[in-house]
Amino acid sequence: MLDLTLSGLVVGRGRRALSRPLDLTLSAGEALVVTGPNGAGKSTLLRTLAGLLPPLTGGVSVAGARVPDGEPARRPIEAAHYLGHRNAMKPGRTVGAELAFWADFLGRPALSPEEALAAVGLDGAAELAVGALSAGQQRRAAFARLLVCARPLWLLDEPTTALDGASQARIAGLCRAHRERGGIVIAATHQPLDLGPARSLHLEPIAAPESLPAEIGGWDEIG
Repeated sequence: MLDLTLSGLVVGRGRRALSRPLDLTLSAGEALVVTGPNGAGKSTLLRTLAGLLPPLTGGVSVAGARVPDGEPARRPIEAAHYLGHRNAMKPGRTVGAELAFWADFLGRPALSPEEALAAVGLDGAAELAVGALSAGQQRRAAFARLLVCARPLWLLDEPTTALDGASQARIAGLCRAHRERGGIVIAATHQPLDLGPARSLHLEPIAAPESLPAEIGGWDEIG
């Protein structure tokens, strides 16, 4: 059974903490919606879980997931898709080529690029250049990266940016379907996102200098 555990996790940039210690466990089928004002650490939390930033203190672990070669995943990013503010797709390449690259790079293929694009409402877009798409279409194409290979943990930073109401509903539906298959969704968002029953985490900026750790720590493996 899939579990993601945060134990005393403090995230930040440089030596400046952006969160109080976080302790929680998410299990298969659960979702966490992260809210808070700008600068509260929502994106920093996701980037830390994705392995792009080191935690200041504390640790995070994932259990019940395996990497493509069959070995147990030791860190969240080994079992995760990360969708950040940027779409991570080259504008001069075709949408299909970009999705095929991610499927090959991440391993464990699931849907074909054409099937993934149909799921996000971009039927027939595989041969189009990424740069020829509108902002909303590019965001949906980026979300399709999550569908071309199977990973149980989705880390989503403002996933519905630039999307109209119908596209927001489509993305929310795909997230609910992922949960029904036993996946976990963590989404930081300013906009309503209908994930179904979900836990919430509200972050507020930390102002007190005395609460900041003196040094940056490394990954503290749990279990």
